[in-house]
Formats: sequence, C-alpha cells, structure tokens
Amino acid sequence: MSNAQAVKVQFLFDFGSPNAYLSDRVIPDIERRTGVKFDYVPVLLGGIFKLTGNASPAETLRDIKNKRDYMTIETARFLRRHSITGFNPNPFFPVNTLQLMRGAVAAQALGLFEPYFRAVYHHMWEEPKKMDDPQVMRSALTASGLDFDLIAAKSQEPAVKNRLMELTQDAVNRGAFGSPTFFVNDEMFFGKDQLRDVEEEIVAQLGAAKPRVASAAGA
Repeated sequence: MSNAQAVKVQFLFDFGSPNAYLSDRVIPDIERRTGVKFDYVPVLLGGIFKLTGNASPAETLRDIKNKRDYMTIETARFLRRHSITGFNPNPFFPVNTLQLMRGAVAAQALGLFEPYFRAVYHHMWEEPKKMDDPQVMRSALTASGLDFDLIAAKSQEPAVKNRLMELTQDAVNRGAFGSPTFFVNDEMFFGKDQLRDVEEEIVAQLGAAKPRVASAAGA
C-alpha cells in the first residue's frame, strides 16, 4: 500500500451549499500537491440539519447584525486567495436539493458522476437556475449532454434513495452537522476555510504512514 492509499480523504457535499462548491474549486490543487485523491460523498444537507437540529446560515444569520455582511467580505477574500472566477450567487437560494442529491448517488452507480457533478454545479453556482424545478433541471442537464431520463429513473430506485439516507445518517454519526465537511481518515474538518488544515492533516498523516509502510515491506 502506498502512503497516499493509507490516507483516506472524504468530501461530504450537498449541491445547495455554496461553500461546498467553492471547496470543490480548491480541492484539485490540494490533490496535486499531496498526491491524495478526495472521495466525493453525497449527503442531504436538509437531512443533516433535521438530524442535528441545525439550520442554514440564511436562517440562523437572518437577525444577526453585521454577520451576513462580513460573510460576504470573507467569501470575496476566499475567491481572491484561490483565484476563483465564474462563481455567482444563486438568486433562487435556498434550493431543495433532494432530487439533485439522489441524482448524484444514481450517477455514481451509473459511472456518470463526474459529468453529472460538474453540470449540476455549473447550473447551481456558475449560471444559476432554479434547480429544484423539474423542468428547469431536465432542460439544464440535457443541455449539458447528460441522459436526464436515465439518471432520473435510477434516482427513484429504492436502493438509491436508501443509499443517500445511509450516507447522511453516517455523516451525522461521525460528527457532521453541515456541508462542506471533510474527513482525513477519522479526523473531521468543517467549512471551506478549514481546507488549509485539511491539507496539513493529509501531509501529517502521509508522514506518519511512512514507517508503517516500510515496516510492512521488510516483514
């Protein structure tokens, strides 16, 4: 087993989280620097909120003076720091992502995850649309070259629905309360601003894995 294989990194995402979208824009650079690939794990943010008693920032920050303005400034800093262009707030936010997240699980089963993931994020946060409208969703994903009917049919299978529920419950069982959440093996990090710590933890665990790998090779 290589050092990179000894470190498992998971990115728990919901398409409805703009911070998860922004995290995805940074992850490729971390993968390139560390040699470790992130596993993308679909979860239902609404389900996590229900299971943990949490709520979206749009709700929790509504009556807090100055904090939402600060978060806008902080997001602008993040965009500049990572040279992210093309991000646009979705005017239909919050969007019900149940069908989109079932679609992510279905796309994984069909071997279509990467094009599906990219298309949904494009239509959520680059050319924003009301992606919880079935006709808007169909039109957008079809325009992106996806077989919408195939993915939609798969997403209605009980096994797919149950899988999304299982992933969501497992996330909560491991300590998650929102998205984006990251796990470096069993070490949890929350929020896009923790990505630097995520990378530091990956590097630390890669270093810790070296003696074990060497020992195994000499045994």
